[in-house]
Amino acid sequence: MTTRSLGVVLNGVTGRMGYRQHLVRSILAINDEGGVALSGGDRVLLEPVLAGRSAAKLREICERHNLKSWTTDLAGALRDPDNQVYFDAQVTPARVAAITRAIEAGKHVYTEKPTATTTEEAVELARLAARAGVRGGVVQDKLFLPGLLKLRRLLDGGFFGRVLSVRGEFGYWVFEGGWQPAQRPSWNYRAEDGGGITLDMFCHWSYVLENLFGRVEAVTARVATHIPERVDEAGRAYRATADDAAYGIFELAGGVIAQINSSWCVRVDRDELVRFQVDGTEGSAVAGLRGCRVQHRAVTPKPVWNPDVPVAHRFRDDWQEVPDNEEFGNGFKAQWEMFVRSVVEDTPFPYGFLSGARGVQLAESGLRSSAEGRRVELPELVL
Repeated sequence: MTTRSLGVVLNGVTGRMGYRQHLVRSILAINDEGGVALSGGDRVLLEPVLAGRSAAKLREICERHNLKSWTTDLAGALRDPDNQVYFDAQVTPARVAAITRAIEAGKHVYTEKPTATTTEEAVELARLAARAGVRGGVVQDKLFLPGLLKLRRLLDGGFFGRVLSVRGEFGYWVFEGGWQPAQRPSWNYRAEDGGGITLDMFCHWSYVLENLFGRVEAVTARVATHIPERVDEAGRAYRATADDAAYGIFELAGGVIAQINSSWCVRVDRDELVRFQVDGTEGSAVAGLRGCRVQHRAVTPKPVWNPDVPVAHRFRDDWQEVPDNEEFGNGFKAQWEMFVRSVVEDTPFPYGFLSGARGVQLAESGLRSSAEGRRVELPELVL
């Protein structure tokens, strides 16, 4: 067994997601475990180079974790032949230009989503990567959640019979930033900075639905800005120009209908912050971030609507918990390991730039549906 190194330029790790999930819980955790295990038994250690605009923040992170390399010169980091992978966790409007530079420098690119703010730009990134012969990968972390992995197991085992519908609820109350600090950054609520829950979450729903139930072929959506004014990190009031709630109906290939509500203006009355209910001819399941409960047709109760009589039946007691049957690790880390193997072993990566472009297409189509008050069909994207 041999161990090799792979230089990775990480752009955007001073932000919450880039730092916590990608640097600490993925890159550093992988190295702590001895690197990414390859199919032949060799291992790959990742050599992170932190890139960004704030020298002080980058230096502080490196000192905190005993890292050697940081830079505010992204072009210089991309010229270094030892750095073979570029990762982007910046704000969305800055992403296309940086990824384009990385592709032109011959780097493999792994990126957060959305990959762009328009479908045209997202497809062009996929074309650039294909022409350059570099690997392109997009973070699709929700697929690695234990709850959705259990759903995948149920689908593979034929539990549902024919899937009829999917209903999803996602969100929580994000404080306005005045009397209590907001738990999301203020740019999320400014359209000019790439904010908006539709652009953020429809990219997730695109790959979740596509990988579990079928590609989205049409969308009918209504978006809203329920909280018109918020307070930023410096205590200044600002006008919210981006949507903070989106209500969507998605028509999938094969006939499945999905309905998903996404909101930063909802108080949680569920077991977890996200919940999906899948109903099929043979059974149903309710999955969250970690848990998943099922009810087979043979044990389905027979409710009768009668508003004049109190309901004595405890319907939730009729569901059965799906066992873990395996250990579930951090989803971000698992996908990082997949991407590194794909780069080093020159094998296909299932969640490429075209998949990311379909997420942007769904978000763009959802916003158009809301603005025009109509159902919008999504043509299949090709390179």
